[in-house]
Parts: sequence; structure tokens; C-alpha cells
Amino acid sequence: MARKYLVRTYGCQMNEHDSERIAGVLEADGLEPASGLDDADVVVLNTCCIRENADNRLYGNLGHLKTVKQARPDLQIVVAGCLAQKDRELVRARAPHVDVVLGTHNVHRAAALVDHARANGPVTEILDATDPADDGAFPSALPARREVPYAAWVTIQIGCDNSCAFCIVPSVRGKEISRPLDEIVAEVERLASDGVVEITLLGQNVNSYGRDLTKRRPLFAELLREVGSVDGIRRVRFTSPHPKDLRAETIEAMAAVPTVCEHLHLPLQAGADRTLAAMHRGYTAARYLDRLGRARAEIDDLAVTTDLIVGFPGETDDDFERTLEVVAAAAYDSAYTFVFSPRPGTEAAARVDDFVDPDVVAGRFERLRVVVERSALAKHRARVGRVEEVIVEGPSKRDPDVLTGRTRQNKLVHFAAPTPVRAGSFAEVRVVDAGPHFLRGELVAVTAAPRHRTRIPVAAG
Repeated sequence: MARKYLVRTYGCQMNEHDSERIAGVLEADGLEPASGLDDADVVVLNTCCIRENADNRLYGNLGHLKTVKQARPDLQIVVAGCLAQKDRELVRARAPHVDVVLGTHNVHRAAALVDHARANGPVTEILDATDPADDGAFPSALPARREVPYAAWVTIQIGCDNSCAFCIVPSVRGKEISRPLDEIVAEVERLASDGVVEITLLGQNVNSYGRDLTKRRPLFAELLREVGSVDGIRRVRFTSPHPKDLRAETIEAMAAVPTVCEHLHLPLQAGADRTLAAMHRGYTAARYLDRLGRARAEIDDLAVTTDLIVGFPGETDDDFERTLEVVAAAAYDSAYTFVFSPRPGTEAAARVDDFVDPDVVAGRFERLRVVVERSALAKHRARVGRVEEVIVEGPSKRDPDVLTGRTRQNKLVHFAAPTPVRAGSFAEVRVVDAGPHFLRGELVAVTAAPRHRTRIPVAAG
């Protein structure tokens, strides 16, 4: 009987795609997916280290798994991802019952390390981006077990060359390395032939894609045009761009290529120029709003989302008021809002004397939420009465009689259907109501059935 694995993912889309690769590598080694913890022989925790609560969550889960392992000594526990890359031997010191610790640069070694630990005992292997022990395999060349058959992540670059004062990503993901454009297009073509209709291009700063290949200029606009013209692909998304690198040619490509979705995630982080300078973001609030305005002027019906940090060290009441003003002016469709979390080794974490009182931060966070939700609700109410094209994702988690889908603008729509509609179908839905976080609609017509196979494939990329 084949051994079974379970992967639990924390963090961003990069981590989700890494988890797909880990699953693909394990399946290529003969393991099968487990239905849950009870029948898993290998449990992989693929970790994030962007915020402190991710650390606490990991060690809390490892504490629970220790009890499970005491009852089932053959259970293997694997800690992978950014937190493993950052903490290295600390994971094993705090949780000696872990069998394998691997980082962000040796995902391709997951199965080999599991086999090694099973035969020889616990192992830790953390490689740096330039480590000569790394065989140079670009992660997207690995097999991946996709969560859904109609959509896929496609990594276009790894690493980050920016130096944001709050961010630990460069130290755990390394410097920017871009994948050759023809390799990316070839992967998208393979995915399209397998029935994928929506791809999301992944990178820490997609706007700078290709700069290390050409030594002269980014190639992201060219990449959008190339992958957007692949036969069978109906939607192209990307995340995340950096505002300082949002170029006119990228906006032009978004406007010109029909398959590129009308959605731009453009992280602001803060609205005060003083705070932005301390963060090393490379733009002012005015420059940000100018580029956002250009994008909205050229891309019809553009939805804009963002990231915001509350309580960055040294943030004053005046600084925060400026953030509220810029957020109101930007009129976002939604925002991911976070309380500043000091990460060891970053510049911001060393500014202990400038940390903002938690009660003050909590008050600011609530005020910001109100401003964001006000603009989000206004944007959503403006869509009532419109017929939207959605990709059906499946039944709602709260109500199995209600289906959910995503519009081209990446808005979540809940709608009832008189007959079952397969996930991956395209449908027209009339919007009848709106909240700040979703739309409600009624099915008008199913316009296209899924092209994918019934079984989720294991395929490159």
C-alpha cells in the first residue's frame, strides 16, 4: 500500500505554488494524497515568516503533531518554506520531533530528504540561493499537483532585489532570478493543452521581470503579450507588482491584451511620504496616485487592490491621517491591511524605541478598515444590475446550495443555480446585491463547460 502525504500551507501565493510542487515531487516518488491527518504518513508544513503570528502558528501545530507522533512513531513531519529558511536549526531545537527541515531553495529535494530521514533519522538541509550544493533547478520545472484543474500558478521569477525596511523576503528568497521568457510561454502552452484557462504569473516584483536577463530593461509587458496570446488561455492575472516599477508599457499591455484581467494589485503600504521613505519604498504618495490614475485612465473598468501596514515604527498621528487621505483618494476595491510585525534581521525590527503603542495601532486599524470598506462597498454597489462573466469555483463553504465564482476583476460572487454547474465553467451572472467583500447574483447562463479532465493532473509547472 502506498504511503500518503498531507501538505498544509501558510502564507502567500508563492507558498501555495511551492506546496503544489512539494506535492508533485512526493507523488512522483510514489506517495498518494491523504484525506486528512489520520491517514497521513508524511505531514508537510510549508511555512511563512512575513508576520510573527506565523511563527506562533507553526510551533503551535508542531506541538499538536508531537502528540500525534508519540501515538504513531512512523509519522514523518516536514517543515519547509520561508520560516524554515529563516530559522534553520532553531526549528529542530524547538521541535526535535521534526524529521525534515528544508528551505525555499531545495523544494526539489523534498522526496529525497523524506526518504533519507526515514532510513537514517532527522535531517536539516537549508540552501542559500547561491549555494553550490543547489543543482540549479528552477522551481517551476518541477512537477506540481494543482489544487484546481482549470487554473494554475506560473512562477516567472524568484527572489527580490528591493530593500523594504519591514520585509524579510529577500533574506529567505534571495536575489531576483528571472526565468527565460520562452520557458514561461512553453509552460503556459502545456497548461493550456491540459485544460487550464486561467493563469496567475507569480513573482516578488513582477514589474522588474527580465531585468537580470537583458541587463537593460524589464520584459514584463512583453511577457503579458506573449502568454496572453496562448490559445486556450482566457484569463491572465499577476501578483505582485511594485509601484515604483509600474511602467507605461505594462499599463499599455494590460489595456491591449484581452486575456489580461482588469485587476491591479498595487501595494501602497503607507500614505505618508515620511513613512514611505523610512520603509525604502522608492515612491511618494503623489507618484503612487499618479501611476494609479494613469492605469485607471487607460484600462477600462479596472479594479484596484492594495496592501497596507498600520503602526510602522515612528508612525505619528499626522502620518496616519495622511494614509487615510491617500487611501480615500485611491478608492480601492479592497485591501489587505496588517498591523506592523517586527521580523528579526530587518531594519524596522531594530527601531524598538519607535514602536507604536498597540492600543493606538488597534484604533488606527479600525479607522482604516472603515475607509477601505466604504470605498469597497461603493465600488461593489456600482456593479449591481450588471451581468458579469465568472469562473465557477464550486459550492459556497457556508451554503452548498449557493455557487461561488470570480469575475475578471477578481471579485467573489455568490449565486444560486437551478441545476449543478461544474467548477471551471464560465457563466454569466447578473449582480443583484453587494457587500464590501463580495457580490450576490443570479445565474443568467452557462457559457462554456470546463476543458479540463475530471482528475486534477500532475503536470510540470
